[in-house]
Amino acid sequence: MSMEDETRDFLVLIMNTISKVLLWMMINVFVGIYVGLGFFENSPSWKNLLYYIGFLSSLVFLIVHLKKKWKL
Repeated sequence: MSMEDETRDFLVLIMNTISKVLLWMMINVFVGIYVGLGFFENSPSWKNLLYYIGFLSSLVFLIVHLKKKWKL
């Protein structure tokens, strides 16, 4: 007994989406919290600003990429 192709493709799409979002989140948590670029003491430095610009641009890229993937 095997799974139908459409159902399998849909489940693979769901798993790919979940894994991409989790990978994006893990990278941003590592760089933002563990490396410390998400926080600034008195005023933001150029490293903090670069982190936030990269964070927002990668978020936009991820959303656009996932929208293209989900257009069945």
